[in-house]
Amino acid sequence: MACIVQKYGGSSLSDVSKLKKVAEKIAGVKKQGINVAVVVSAMGKTTDGLVQMAREISGKPPRREMDMLLSTGERITMAYLCMALNEMGLEAVSLTGSQAGIITTHRHNDARVIEIRPFRVQDELAEGKVVIVGGFQGVSYKRDITTLGRGGSDTTAVALAAALQADYCEIYSDVDGVYSTDPFIVDDARHLAEVSYSAMQEISAAGAKVLNAQAVQFAKEKNIAIYARSTFDPGKQTVIRSLAPGVLMGVQAVVSEKSIARIRLFGSGLLARFRKGIDLLEAEQVPIKEVNVATDKDQAKASFVVSLSNTYGWQTIERQLLDILGADVILDKNLGALSLIGEGLNRDNTTLIETLELLQDQNVDVAGVTTTSFRISLLMPLPQIEAAVRACHKRWVTG
Repeated sequence: MACIVQKYGGSSLSDVSKLKKVAEKIAGVKKQGINVAVVVSAMGKTTDGLVQMAREISGKPPRREMDMLLSTGERITMAYLCMALNEMGLEAVSLTGSQAGIITTHRHNDARVIEIRPFRVQDELAEGKVVIVGGFQGVSYKRDITTLGRGGSDTTAVALAAALQADYCEIYSDVDGVYSTDPFIVDDARHLAEVSYSAMQEISAAGAKVLNAQAVQFAKEKNIAIYARSTFDPGKQTVIRSLAPGVLMGVQAVVSEKSIARIRLFGSGLLARFRKGIDLLEAEQVPIKEVNVATDKDQAKASFVVSLSNTYGWQTIERQLLDILGADVILDKNLGALSLIGEGLNRDNTTLIETLELLQDQNVDVAGVTTTSFRISLLMPLPQIEAAVRACHKRWVTG
């Protein structure tokens, strides 16, 4: 029997009316003789509300307790959705991440899926039930509840699809797929009918919230197509899958990230200080990126970037970090990053040169540049991000 995995985001499940509509969609698939496993996020802004209350209690809440707290949001949703399906005459069972066999690293708030042992899910599907799994969560090898970070329900869905050898994975949200930029910033953002795994990973890592980067990595490894769709506005969709090299060339997307800090080090003992700072951030489970180190005798310097959107207690961590790094350190706040995503951007320097010229003409102060095979990223003052996005999107996407 065919099997698919569906994932529904929190905006699709924000009230009882929407829950019932989602249940009707699931029932429609089940009536076609297809086995359905469904991964759900917390309803609406439930997670944000839980985080806000925790911060009112503690400036730096223990990460383990945050996982215990935040994992409850998905459990509420999965129970309600099962009730709605059972009310329609469909047998359904809800499973937590641990009950579904999702085994993770022992890294609270930002765990990685090690493996999925889907035996319980398979047994329930074999009995003709719809299986509803709480997304965003798993259980570590130490038997602690863990969460997978922002967008972790996407990872749950794709990893589960891989473990079940599902035909494909559908990701439902309040948008009808992936766009060339944020439609809230640029009115004429273009809908992308298909995106390669590699480009989608870069889009996600650069700050877009449509799909989780780890979820795309799972899909790439297992060659599972992801269909990103709107829950209640069918029609358009974006398919994320393997594409032959050269099919989609040039800039596909202009992505921005708005919650960034950059740390720069100079002077003597640089490598030892740098190592101590990295050790602290690893202990605090704060991921870093865009690492640059130069150990020239006269001009030793290092820098890295921290994304703050999923970091609890940053103010406390920041003070500790500055104490460890000592003198000759600069913390750049109020920064954002603009990224151009697409295949072939760095086969020569044309795109980078023209982008720098464009931003100079727009009086945008570029504070740093990094590149990968599919990405050009530029740091700049946060107040200039949206204007820069509009200018780059017009230049490289809409013409």
